[in-house]
Amino acid sequence: MTKSKKKIIKEVSCVDCKVWACFPDVSIAKTGKREPPPYCPANSQREICEEALRKYKDKTLEFARNVALIENSCYAINPETGTAILPMITLHPRAEEIIMLAKISQFKKLGLAFCIELKREAELYTDILEKNGFDVVSVCCKVGAIGKEEMGLTEKETIYGPGSEETICNGVLMAELLNSEKTEMNILMGICVGQDSLFYKYSNAFTVPFVIIDRVYGGATMEGIYQCFNSWGFRNYTEKITNGFELMRSSLIKREEI
Repeated sequence: MTKSKKKIIKEVSCVDCKVWACFPDVSIAKTGKREPPPYCPANSQREICEEALRKYKDKTLEFARNVALIENSCYAINPETGTAILPMITLHPRAEEIIMLAKISQFKKLGLAFCIELKREAELYTDILEKNGFDVVSVCCKVGAIGKEEMGLTEKETIYGPGSEETICNGVLMAELLNSEKTEMNILMGICVGQDSLFYKYSNAFTVPFVIIDRVYGGATMEGIYQCFNSWGFRNYTEKITNGFELMRSSLIKREEI
C-alpha cells in the first residue's frame, strides 16, 4: 500500500479552509468572528482583496448591491424577528431571480443568448420575460453560420466528417450583436463550454448564466459530482471517494464539525 502524500496547501486555497472565517453565520456555535488561516486570501493576498474592493463603484457597485438584495429576498423571513427562518426556506427559482434582478436594476432591454438546441425553452423564457415588461433581443449560438474551417478545423476534425457543412457556436458574434442592440443585461441559456467564456469576454453588459449545458446530464451539471461512482468518477477520483453519497456525507460531516 502506497503512503499517501501530504497535501500542499497553496497560497490561495479556499477549498482547504476549516474555519470559514468569511462566513461566520454557518457556525452552529456562533462563537463570533474567527481568525482566517494563513492561506486565506484575506491574509495571503490582502493587497489584491483591497484592490478588488476599490472596483466596486458606479454601475458595478449599484449592480452588486442589487445582487445582494436579491439574495436576501430569496429566503423566507420571520416577520417577528426580521431574520431568516431556520432551517432556511428558499422562495424563488433562478428563472425568477433573474427577473427580480433585472427589475430592481431598472433594466428594460435584455439580451438572450441561447443554444439552438434549446430554442423552444428560449421561446418560453422570452415570453415570460416579455410578460414581465422587458424588451428582449435574442441570438442563437449558430448565428452568422460561420463554417468550422474558418476556425482552422480540418474535415477530419468535424463531428460529421468530410463533406459536412458544420458551423461553429459563435460566442463573440452573439456578444457583439447584443452590444449593437445596447442590451442592459444578458442571459445565457446553454452556451457551449468555452463559447460562454468568449461571450463573457466580449459582452459590454452584465451577463447572467441561466442554463448551463451538460451533454451527459442535461442542465443538471452537479450530477457530474454527485454521480462520481460511475465510469467518469472512477477516472477522476481517488479510492477514498467511491460514490456520490460518500462525497456528500463527508461534506456534511465537515460542516457539522465547524
